[in-house]
Amino acid sequence: MSPRPHPGREYVLTLSCPDSAGLVHAVSGFLVRNSGNILESQQFDDRLQGRFFMRVHFDVSDPDAELKTLRYRFGPVAEAYRISWALSEASTPTRTLIMVSRFGHCLNDLLFRSRSGALNIEIPAIVSNHRDFEGLAETYGIPFHHVPVTRDTKAEAEARLLELVRDLDVDLVVLARYMQILSDDLCKQLEGRAINIHHSFLPSFKGARPYDQAYDRGVKLVGATAHYVTPDLDEGQIIEQDVVRVDHSLAPKDLVTVGRDVEAQVLAHAVKWHSESRVMVDGNRTVVFR
Repeated sequence: MSPRPHPGREYVLTLSCPDSAGLVHAVSGFLVRNSGNILESQQFDDRLQGRFFMRVHFDVSDPDAELKTLRYRFGPVAEAYRISWALSEASTPTRTLIMVSRFGHCLNDLLFRSRSGALNIEIPAIVSNHRDFEGLAETYGIPFHHVPVTRDTKAEAEARLLELVRDLDVDLVVLARYMQILSDDLCKQLEGRAINIHHSFLPSFKGARPYDQAYDRGVKLVGATAHYVTPDLDEGQIIEQDVVRVDHSLAPKDLVTVGRDVEAQVLAHAVKWHSESRVMVDGNRTVVFR
């Protein structure tokens, strides 16, 4: 595990813009002028779209170079190159609200990784339409909010969720096997800051008991996809995917076990990369600086 970023000294700059000459020089010049030392730098030139993406993790030796000051000083550079950008302290944890229904493997994995320091996130709340994991939340000392959802109360439930997101200053919402479809309006309000996880059988095996359907078809690969939430169901920008090879010897319950392991790992990767500002949206795709 890499060392924790030094509070007030280490920053992450992410940017995207139309590709042009001098971009790297402009960024490095900004860093030099502000006593910046590059700790990690990654870039991608999307030649098909003519766009440039960059992520720079750096520290500063000048005690006066605070976040607000650095943002102000980078403004003219961004304006000159038409840059969309974000600059944040590397040590600041991402405030992450987790939503879950009745499958707890992803929730349990995220809670453990957060407590062990593998994820730089802070979890101010767990929201569920059932009470199954209220005890687990209590074990970790995290407030649990039971928000039932029916056809008649869906709008009220989503309003409650948005209220929590606002009141708790939430940066990221994670659907850790939350088995409710979010409305188009809610998806738009959470655009770019909500991540979902699902098994890899979509769109082939929809609905209930997908692993039984997969068993009946004799699938040879079981996997998972983590993506941003959009109004297009399960079609948001993909952040991470993985698969595990299986064979005829595995019963449906064994496929479920394999699938849950993959889902937990894939979701953890997606949350980690998002929380470290390693994911940048490029239209219907993502650029992921691992």
